[in-house]
Amino acid sequence: MDYIENYKEKSFEDIKHIDENGNKFWYARELQIALDYKKWQKFINVINNAKTACEQSNFMVNDHFTQVDKMVDIGSKTSRNIIDYKLSRYICYLIVQNADPSKEIVALGQTYFAIQTRKMELIEDEYKRLTKDEKRLYRRKQKMVIKFYIK
Repeated sequence: MDYIENYKEKSFEDIKHIDENGNKFWYARELQIALDYKKWQKFINVINNAKTACEQSNFMVNDHFTQVDKMVDIGSKTSRNIIDYKLSRYICYLIVQNADPSKEIVALGQTYFAIQTRKMELIEDEYKRLTKDEKRLYRRKQKMVIKFYIK
Protein backbone atom coordinates (compact mmCIF):
# COMPACT_ATOMS: atom_id res chain seq x y z
CA MET A 1 0.00 0.00 0.00
CA ASP A 2 2.95 2.37 0.61
CA TYR A 3 3.94 1.96 -3.04
CA ILE A 4 0.55 3.22 -4.09
CA GLU A 5 0.77 6.24 -1.80
CA ASN A 6 4.24 6.92 -3.22
CA TYR A 7 2.73 6.82 -6.71
CA LYS A 8 0.18 9.41 -5.67
CA GLU A 9 2.65 11.64 -3.90
CA LYS A 10 5.76 11.25 -6.05
CA SER A 11 4.45 10.83 -9.55
CA PHE A 12 0.98 11.97 -10.33
CA GLU A 13 0.43 14.79 -7.85
CA ASP A 14 3.96 16.17 -8.29
CA ILE A 15 3.30 16.98 -11.95
CA LYS A 16 -0.11 18.56 -11.37
CA HIS A 17 -0.58 22.16 -12.47
CA ILE A 18 -3.30 24.64 -11.56
CA ASP A 19 -4.41 27.30 -14.02
CA GLU A 20 -5.50 30.87 -13.27
CA ASN A 21 -9.09 29.66 -12.70
CA GLY A 22 -8.06 27.02 -10.17
CA ASN A 23 -8.51 24.09 -12.58
CA LYS A 24 -6.12 21.20 -12.12
CA PHE A 25 -4.39 19.78 -15.17
CA TRP A 26 -1.40 17.69 -16.20
CA TYR A 27 0.90 18.00 -19.21
CA ALA A 28 1.10 14.91 -21.40
CA ARG A 29 4.87 15.12 -21.83
CA GLU A 30 5.37 15.19 -18.07
CA LEU A 31 2.96 12.27 -17.66
CA GLN A 32 4.90 10.42 -20.36
CA ILE A 33 8.07 10.68 -18.28
CA ALA A 34 6.23 9.79 -15.05
CA LEU A 35 4.87 6.64 -16.72
CA ASP A 36 8.34 5.67 -17.94
CA TYR A 37 7.68 6.05 -21.66
CA LYS A 38 10.94 6.92 -23.41
CA LYS A 39 9.48 7.84 -26.80
CA TRP A 40 6.69 10.29 -27.48
CA GLN A 41 5.61 8.24 -30.51
CA LYS A 42 4.76 5.27 -28.30
CA PHE A 43 3.04 7.42 -25.71
CA ILE A 44 0.91 9.19 -28.30
CA ASN A 45 -0.64 5.78 -29.12
CA VAL A 46 -1.69 5.48 -25.47
CA ILE A 47 -3.10 9.01 -25.59
CA ASN A 48 -5.09 8.21 -28.73
CA ASN A 49 -6.54 5.11 -27.07
CA ALA A 50 -7.57 7.23 -24.10
CA LYS A 51 -9.19 9.78 -26.41
CA THR A 52 -11.14 6.97 -28.08
CA ALA A 53 -12.30 5.67 -24.69
CA CYS A 54 -13.38 9.21 -23.76
CA GLU A 55 -15.37 9.59 -27.00
CA GLN A 56 -16.95 6.15 -26.68
CA SER A 57 -18.07 7.07 -23.16
CA ASN A 58 -19.94 10.05 -24.63
CA PHE A 59 -17.67 12.65 -23.05
CA MET A 60 -16.44 15.67 -24.98
CA VAL A 61 -12.73 15.07 -25.63
CA ASN A 62 -12.09 18.83 -25.77
CA ASP A 63 -13.28 19.15 -22.17
CA HIS A 64 -10.47 16.85 -21.02
CA PHE A 65 -7.76 17.26 -23.61
CA THR A 66 -6.34 20.54 -24.97
CA GLN A 67 -3.45 20.81 -27.41
CA VAL A 68 -0.79 23.38 -26.51
CA ASP A 69 2.43 24.37 -28.24
CA LYS A 70 5.67 24.69 -26.31
CA MET A 71 9.08 25.99 -27.22
CA VAL A 72 11.92 23.74 -26.09
CA ASP A 73 15.66 24.24 -26.23
CA ILE A 74 17.42 21.82 -28.57
CA GLY A 75 20.95 23.05 -27.97
CA SER A 76 23.27 25.64 -29.53
CA LYS A 77 20.95 28.42 -28.35
CA THR A 78 18.16 27.22 -30.63
CA SER A 79 14.67 26.06 -29.85
CA ARG A 80 11.76 24.48 -31.64
CA ASN A 81 8.05 24.20 -31.22
CA ILE A 82 6.60 20.91 -29.92
CA ILE A 83 3.07 19.74 -29.34
CA ASP A 84 1.93 18.95 -25.82
CA TYR A 85 -1.47 18.48 -24.24
CA LYS A 86 -3.16 19.76 -21.11
CA LEU A 87 -5.01 16.83 -19.56
CA SER A 88 -7.84 16.57 -17.06
CA ARG A 89 -7.70 14.07 -14.22
CA TYR A 90 -10.25 11.94 -16.08
CA ILE A 91 -8.17 11.68 -19.26
CA CYS A 92 -5.06 10.94 -17.13
CA TYR A 93 -7.03 8.07 -15.62
CA LEU A 94 -7.85 6.77 -19.10
CA ILE A 95 -4.23 7.15 -20.19
CA VAL A 96 -2.99 5.14 -17.21
CA GLN A 97 -5.64 2.49 -17.87
CA ASN A 98 -4.50 2.23 -21.50
CA ALA A 99 -0.78 2.28 -20.75
CA ASP A 100 1.59 -0.72 -20.66
CA PRO A 101 0.96 -2.59 -17.36
CA SER A 102 4.33 -4.33 -17.63
CA LYS A 103 5.84 -1.00 -16.53
CA GLU A 104 5.86 -1.00 -12.73
CA ILE A 105 4.83 2.64 -12.46
CA VAL A 106 1.87 2.03 -14.79
CA ALA A 107 0.75 -0.97 -12.75
CA LEU A 108 0.96 1.15 -9.60
CA GLY A 109 -0.99 3.90 -11.32
CA GLN A 110 -3.70 1.49 -12.39
CA THR A 111 -3.92 0.22 -8.83
CA TYR A 112 -3.97 3.78 -7.45
CA PHE A 113 -6.92 4.75 -9.67
CA ALA A 114 -8.73 1.48 -8.91
CA ILE A 115 -8.42 2.16 -5.17
CA GLN A 116 -9.57 5.78 -5.60
CA THR A 117 -12.60 4.53 -7.56
CA ARG A 118 -13.42 2.00 -4.86
CA LYS A 119 -13.13 4.67 -2.17
CA MET A 120 -15.65 6.81 -4.02
CA GLU A 121 -18.00 3.83 -4.39
CA LEU A 122 -17.86 3.24 -0.65
CA ILE A 123 -18.46 6.92 0.09
CA GLU A 124 -21.46 6.93 -2.27
CA ASP A 125 -22.86 3.79 -0.62
CA GLU A 126 -22.51 5.35 2.82
CA TYR A 127 -24.09 8.59 1.59
CA LYS A 128 -27.12 6.72 0.23
CA ARG A 129 -27.77 5.30 3.70
CA LEU A 130 -27.95 8.74 5.34
CA THR A 131 -31.24 10.34 6.27
CA LYS A 132 -32.26 13.58 4.55
CA ASP A 133 -31.04 15.61 7.53
CA GLU A 134 -27.72 13.76 7.64
CA LYS A 135 -27.25 14.37 3.90
CA ARG A 136 -27.93 18.08 4.36
CA LEU A 137 -25.36 18.26 7.16
CA TYR A 138 -22.88 16.28 5.09
CA ARG A 139 -23.24 18.64 2.12
CA ARG A 140 -22.86 21.67 4.40
CA LYS A 141 -19.67 20.19 5.85
CA GLN A 142 -18.32 19.47 2.34
CA LYS A 143 -18.90 23.10 1.33
CA MET A 144 -17.00 24.27 4.39
CA VAL A 145 -14.10 21.95 3.57
CA ILE A 146 -14.01 23.13 -0.04
CA LYS A 147 -13.96 26.78 1.06
CA PHE A 148 -11.09 25.98 3.43
CA TYR A 149 -8.99 24.40 0.66
CA ILE A 150 -9.70 27.17 -1.83
CA LYS A 151 -8.33 29.86 0.49
